[in-house]
Amino acid sequence: MLGAWGVKGAIRVKPFAADPQALFGTRRWFVAPPSARRPAAPPLPRLLRIVQAREQGETIVASAQELPDRDHAEAMKGARLFVSRASFPTPDEGEYYWVDLIGLQVVNRQKQLLGKVDGLIETGPHCVLSVRGDDPDRPPTLIPFVDAYVDRVDREQGRIEVDWGEGD
Repeated sequence: MLGAWGVKGAIRVKPFAADPQALFGTRRWFVAPPSARRPAAPPLPRLLRIVQAREQGETIVASAQELPDRDHAEAMKGARLFVSRASFPTPDEGEYYWVDLIGLQVVNRQKQLLGKVDGLIETGPHCVLSVRGDDPDRPPTLIPFVDAYVDRVDREQGRIEVDWGEGD
């Protein structure tokens, strides 16, 4: 959640999908609070019942019953919003939702386990897999999620096969 929009309690949201139809397909958005909040901020609702939502450039502007004014909307800044999986449009062949990739094991062509996907990074032209190995002190391996490096995604087997060396 990027912050408030206007003075009547609307919010501005950055969708993490090229096509934000899942947000428009439901009127119930679930709220995960931001990691840091202002001490005097109003309490956050756990659920937003959306009254209106529209695209505004690369963002979405929405109003919800639970956000009566700008102060309540501004308190939402940094919160993460989720919708039910049933609201997601079916992805095309070779397309994946981030939530489906997180937790998958990543194995290279030499059959070495590089770790598990612990997140993705939006870079503009493409996403990057953040792969965490067993050593918590080691930084994650970052692998561009493009055909040049990703050979196969097998959700049923819970793995992604990549053309990536262990030390790359």
